[in-house]
Amino acid sequence: MGVTKTSVAGYISAWQPSSVPPQAAAFARQVVLQAAPPGRERAKNLLWAAGRLADYGIGLGMEPAPEVLLHPSVTERFTAHGPGLSGPARRTLRTNLRFLARAVVPQLLPADLPLPRERAKAPYTPAEIDGYLALAAAQPTAARRMRAAGLVCLGAGAGLIRADLRAVRGSDVCCRSGGVIVEVRGRTARGVPVLARYHQRLLAAARFAGTGFLAGGTDPQRNNISNPLTAALAGGGGLPRLDTSRLRATWLAECAQLTGLATFLHAAGITCSQRLGDITAALDPGSEEQAVALLGGRTR
Repeated sequence: MGVTKTSVAGYISAWQPSSVPPQAAAFARQVVLQAAPPGRERAKNLLWAAGRLADYGIGLGMEPAPEVLLHPSVTERFTAHGPGLSGPARRTLRTNLRFLARAVVPQLLPADLPLPRERAKAPYTPAEIDGYLALAAAQPTAARRMRAAGLVCLGAGAGLIRADLRAVRGSDVCCRSGGVIVEVRGRTARGVPVLARYHQRLLAAARFAGTGFLAGGTDPQRNNISNPLTAALAGGGGLPRLDTSRLRATWLAECAQLTGLATFLHAAGITCSQRLGDITAALDPGSEEQAVALLGGRTR
C-alpha cells in the first residue's frame, strides 16, 4: 500500500501537462496531492479537472488558491459556462471538482443531505375502484351521483387531475375513433381515450352535465371543486377519502401494462430515466385511433 501511495504521489508531483499553463498545473498538483487519490487513473482525472479549473480562473484574474478556485460559486460557474466543453465533460468536471473541494476545503462545501423524492402514489385496486363507484351510485341526489361517478371515471379512466379535470364539460366527452374521448382544453390540450370499462358511466355523467362542468360548479377558475365529492366517497366499505392523484396513478399503471412498458424497461435495464422523455418527444405520438386501440379504449 505504501509503495502504491508513493507511486501515485510521484505521478502527481511529476505531472507537467502542455494543455494548461505552469501556474494552473502547480495548483492542480497541490490540491490533488492533498486529496490523496488511491490510484493513478483517479489522480489523472482529478489533475485534469483541477488544471482546467485553474486555467479558467487564472484567466479571469482569480488567485490560484484552493479556497478561491474550489469555492462552489467558482466551480459551478466554470462547469456551467466554461468554453469548449461537451455535456459529458461538464458533468465529469463537476463531479471531480466537488470531490476535490470536499477533500481540500471542506468548510466551503457542507456535506450533502439527501433530499426526499416524491414517490408515485399507489394505484387503487380494481376492488377499490368498484367500491368508489358503488359509493357514487349511492349518493342521495342525481346530481351528486353523476358528478361523483364522473370524477372517478375521469381520474381512473382518463388520468385527469387538477385544472384538466375541473375544466371538463359534459360536451367535451364524445364517442369518436372507435372509443370514448375526453377533449382536454388549456395549455396541454389533447384528446384522451377513456379506458373501456368506464365508458358507460362517463357517458351518462356527460349527458347529465350537458354543457356544464362535469365535476360541478360554474367558475372555470374554481379551486378544490373535488373536495365535497371526495369527502362523500369516503368511509363506506372501509375506503379512505378518495385521492385524485391515486386515480391518475391507477390510470397510468393500467396504460403502462397495456403498452408493455414494464417489459420494455426490464429488457433495457432501465428503472428511471429522464432520457426516455427526451427520446419520445421527437417521436410521432400516432393517431387518435391508434391511441384508442393501444390504451384499451375501444367501445365493446
